[in-house]
Amino acid sequence: MIIATLGIDLAKSSFALHGVESSGKVELQKNVSRKKLPEVIVNLPLCLIGMEACTSAHYWARLFKQYGHKVKLMPPQYVKPYVKSNKNDSADAEAICEAVTRPNMRFVPIKTIEQQSIFAVHKARERLVSMKTGQSNQLRGILAEFGIIIPRGNASFNNQLSLILEDAENNLTLAVRSLIFQLKELIDNLTKRIGDLNKEIEHWHKECAASLRIAEIPGIGPMTATALVASIGDPHSFNNGQQVSAWIGLVPKQFSTGGKSVLLGISKRGDGYLRKLLVHGARAVVGHLKQQPNTFTHRWLSELLKRKHTNVAIVALANRNARIAWSLLANNQDYNPELLSA
Repeated sequence: MIIATLGIDLAKSSFALHGVESSGKVELQKNVSRKKLPEVIVNLPLCLIGMEACTSAHYWARLFKQYGHKVKLMPPQYVKPYVKSNKNDSADAEAICEAVTRPNMRFVPIKTIEQQSIFAVHKARERLVSMKTGQSNQLRGILAEFGIIIPRGNASFNNQLSLILEDAENNLTLAVRSLIFQLKELIDNLTKRIGDLNKEIEHWHKECAASLRIAEIPGIGPMTATALVASIGDPHSFNNGQQVSAWIGLVPKQFSTGGKSVLLGISKRGDGYLRKLLVHGARAVVGHLKQQPNTFTHRWLSELLKRKHTNVAIVALANRNARIAWSLLANNQDYNPELLSA
């Protein structure tokens, strides 16, 4: 059995395989269990393996590459047009096998164990931050029902809660006071866990030369730098910085026809977490614009702010930072603002 291309539809326990030879003739079409999948792949002749970039895809990609196979991951939305007729596991595997051979297909970089590990810390931290924000908003809503309004900000929130619990004249019942105390403990616990993850990310950042290199860019700190390094993976998977910006979703969405170009707002495709970090970092640079007006980045930003809305300039700076970060990673260079002025 000679297989040139193999498509695998990933799942939790049952995996559909579709293999073809170089002429396109089907040579393999079956379902295997999770336990038997490595055994099946290791006994196959070396070939091109295609999979969708979904849960456990990076693990299988690393494993199959150890066996000597060439592995490529694809976004699921780019595989869907190749599905024929009704959707099922066999049809999905056939579509993956077809899509991975297309010369204009876009692929997802395969993450290393280290990159996937730090990105898992990022996602866990993001979830804890969301939980803390939701719990704080719930507590604010409970107090608002009793006519107690807490000003914005974490500092005000923490200070006011202690005063509220000590105030005997705010008409709060014993049950409500007990509830507030329990929710405050939960929020404090979440805050501590977020701080622990921040320290872990900071430690990884200090040990990673690539992360330290791109953290020199104004608007990119340890949090954004580690997330970029973990997400981009191999920078040579992208041809240029524009592809990285498009992958993150920081480029305009295009709706052009009849030779008329129409550019809309940013596409918001790709990784929303990276986009959020880059935009918040750019917003911080705009906030410090008056303190350091002589740097090239701030001169460029000042000229842009004269012509565009503040939010447009912020997104433009985030786009620019993503391209510079890719250039530094791909060329193994340090950040040099003098090159930008040139």
